[in-house]
Amino acid sequence: MATYLDFENKIEKIQAEIVSAHAIANLESVEKHQKELEKEVSKTFGSLSDYQKLQLARHPDRPYSLDYIKLIMDDAYEIHGDRAFRDDPAILCYIGWIDGHKTMIIGEQKGRGVKNKIKRNFGMPNPEGYRKALRAVKMAEKFDIPVLMLIDTPGAYPGLGAEERGQSEAIARNLFEFASVTVPLVSIVIGEGGSGGALAIGVADKLAMMRYSVFSVISPEGCSAILWNDPTKVEVATKALKITATDLLEHKLIDDLLDEPLIGAHRDKATAADVVKKYFLDTVKELKELTIDELLEQRYKRLTAVGAYSE
Repeated sequence: MATYLDFENKIEKIQAEIVSAHAIANLESVEKHQKELEKEVSKTFGSLSDYQKLQLARHPDRPYSLDYIKLIMDDAYEIHGDRAFRDDPAILCYIGWIDGHKTMIIGEQKGRGVKNKIKRNFGMPNPEGYRKALRAVKMAEKFDIPVLMLIDTPGAYPGLGAEERGQSEAIARNLFEFASVTVPLVSIVIGEGGSGGALAIGVADKLAMMRYSVFSVISPEGCSAILWNDPTKVEVATKALKITATDLLEHKLIDDLLDEPLIGAHRDKATAADVVKKYFLDTVKELKELTIDELLEQRYKRLTAVGAYSE
């Protein structure tokens, strides 16, 4: 069963009518409702608020990293463990082929259903997850394989065990090491980009965001709790934080905005996956034309330009 958000109620009703019309083979009615659907989608999704975009970024049907891996990668083989403590299921590392190009994909995975969510720790990685990601990137560097990183996390896990095992050091280590990796790195926010949990696999030559994804230093809920101690201020906090892809592109904190289907990636996973695949392949082709020195210099300039300003 598809899940519909509050502002999608009219779309849900029209789609139910389309299903009913198909059931009785009333093609005229199907065509009529399809036009109504297109009009309603254009109206609803053409004027979304920042908070509605946040809801879409967290939509339970939204494709997760594993969905994209299954849709775009052939002969995918999973890499487990950080070779120091254990395997962290909140971060996936797969090596395989995308349209004949050998690729390493690293992604954060939230999990579906209660058992899977618990297994994946709701997409909140522990330090061993980030160390696994670093191991995978170093392996990719050794064999000259470009890396695609898919960001989708509420944030790094803040538990006692994670802190004891060096959560902040693991994140900082990734920021440091990724900056000098000699293969193309492409990072895409496919859902939520939560603070350091996202930054740890966000150091790249190109950082892009899907149309309805968000990237923030803190969740709007956390922000409203700290600033106002009032949960009803979440929408205000969402707008103030400037966390949407449009805002971040405007402030030059990301490189590109990817046009997932207007109705959302959760309604058309295949098209969303094609968008991700095309962007990755086109970007890698562009980056492969650079020498290693040029690649590293361009990455350095990109990273050090963040937050720069002139009077």
